[in-house]
Amino acid sequence: MDMFDWSALVLILAGALAGGFVNGLTGFGTGLTALPLWLQAVEPLVAAQLVSAASIVGHISTLPAIWHAVDWRRLAPMLLAGLIGVPIGGWILPGISLPTFKLTVGTLLIAYCAFMLLAAGRLRLAAGGRGAEAVIGLAGGVLAGLAGLSGMLPTLWAALKGWPKEERRMVFQVFNLTILSAMLLANLVQGRIGLRFVVAIGVALPGTLLGARLGSLVYRRLDDRRFDRIVLLLLLLSGVGLVLAGR
Repeated sequence: MDMFDWSALVLILAGALAGGFVNGLTGFGTGLTALPLWLQAVEPLVAAQLVSAASIVGHISTLPAIWHAVDWRRLAPMLLAGLIGVPIGGWILPGISLPTFKLTVGTLLIAYCAFMLLAAGRLRLAAGGRGAEAVIGLAGGVLAGLAGLSGMLPTLWAALKGWPKEERRMVFQVFNLTILSAMLLANLVQGRIGLRFVVAIGVALPGTLLGARLGSLVYRRLDDRRFDRIVLLLLLLSGVGLVLAGR
């Protein structure tokens, strides 16, 4: 699609508003929410770069609200493993079919979220400590390198562990900010940042900032149960969007 076509610009702005709102609300989800729209406007590489840049801006704009709760020692295994995973994802990307990837991820999201919405409050995973979180971080880094989807697996893990919303928000936001910054920096060093990305991010930034602000305001009104259900519902809708985009 022509980058300067009005319909492409509308899709980029709409994705930015939706992704920014979800990011401000939950601390994650820019890519999961916006990617189905952005892939209709730009090629996968630019869409992944756009996810990373918009997510970073959204995280930075709301980070002061959770900075006091950041526990770097607690996050270290997941963060370090995630940083290792980013170049692995970038290396794998040229060898896989993106439609197949989107279809697979979307189907898994739909199945998981539908089950968790039905079993909300009844299913909890007791096993799994720092080692398991490192594995989740590594896989999240690989997904970030592939498509900017760093937050999906940590989100599912947090739901299974039953973390309170403050802990989830802290982990999601710091992990995604760190991993997606690494992904975008790797693209810059490799010379993959071009004019199409610059135009796209210029359109997306205002929507991202406005959406993040609105999402942050709604976040303050949610208890743990409502937060959990909203996160799962958003993941479910994102899964549907990825499946449709991958067909």
